[in-house]
Amino acid sequence: MSLAMDAPAVPAPNRGLNRAGSLTDHMVAVLRRGGADMGQLGVPDRRTDRSEDDVWDKIAVPKARARRLAWERSIEDAAHNEYLPFRLLTGPVRLDANQKPKTLQNWLDSLMEAQESGARPETLNMIIPGNIGTGKTAAACALGNEAVLAGLDTLFVKHATYLTWRRPDSAPHNMKAWEVRKKFVTCKLLILDELCGEMDTTATEFARRETTDLIDARISAGRPTAYTTNLRSRRTKEHPGLGVVDILGERLLSRLEASAHLAKITGTDRRKPTKPLDW
Repeated sequence: MSLAMDAPAVPAPNRGLNRAGSLTDHMVAVLRRGGADMGQLGVPDRRTDRSEDDVWDKIAVPKARARRLAWERSIEDAAHNEYLPFRLLTGPVRLDANQKPKTLQNWLDSLMEAQESGARPETLNMIIPGNIGTGKTAAACALGNEAVLAGLDTLFVKHATYLTWRRPDSAPHNMKAWEVRKKFVTCKLLILDELCGEMDTTATEFARRETTDLIDARISAGRPTAYTTNLRSRRTKEHPGLGVVDILGERLLSRLEASAHLAKITGTDRRKPTKPLDW
């Protein structure tokens, strides 16, 4: 064919081009990101051209994985990886009756019902007291494991660790102090382990302020928190040791107890050797 001859006309789409006025996939994506009403442009809405399974794969599954990873990282930061298999009533490692699994499950069920209805949980706090070694942390971790599987963004942190991380340049993963507060204030469920742990005297002003801020912020926002502690609520004649109120003050404990349920862990120290060691 001579270069001077007219080439036969070929429709634009056959040459890889688009008809005038048509929308490319790239343009559609840009318009969607900008919030354009795609129905006015003749483009099917995402909700009508995608199955529920597709949405689940693209949204729900990644969110569930992110939720699980965040929970596992918080457990790893506390060096409690051995508690990840624990479950409340079923599963490979279950709590025993002394660890109040039914009480914890009922509370979790109430939290899920509140979330589904968009209501504030009626019982906002769960206090899990008990003697050293009775299995409080294991019970709290089992609660967290179940909550994550149920769809609640859940994190775990020791009280003393939180206070340390709130100091400048003390948090892991390059987090700033304000990021630490935001992380533990905004999660749907917080497991605050060993409340007042390692505090054998009245809390410093810093510890009291930071603890009050964390608890008040979560209560005001209607976000549930589970607390474990070796201490009693108050000092008594029968129990002359310091209680939580003696360390943190009456106002904070009163605020915490105003919407709380108790799951007291009983039993002997599980970490004691069955046969006393001879030193």
